[in-house]
Amino acid sequence: MTKHVNVTTPPDALDEWAQRFALLSDPTRLRLLTHMHLNPSSRVADLAEAAGITQTAASQALRVLRERGWVEGHREGREVYYRLVDQDAHAVLHLTGQSHG
Repeated sequence: MTKHVNVTTPPDALDEWAQRFALLSDPTRLRLLTHMHLNPSSRVADLAEAAGITQTAASQALRVLRERGWVEGHREGREVYYRLVDQDAHAVLHLTGQSHG
């Protein structure tokens, strides 16, 4: 006979994870995150190329990720470089098989 353990997760925590999974469910954002995971401090142009999208589309997706605190950008001259900073997203990418070179 299987014994079940009742673990209660606070609704707020479940809502937060649902939002995180929603961010990950977008293929474009997932491609950008994967590229940043493997190539820290990536230029917007490199991210757009890796995702197969325009720089404008990449910037829009990066804005969403930046607002959620998943990535940070820094400017060097005219270029903006992004890196993944959210440790949960980092861990999820490892679960999908994205290990560091």
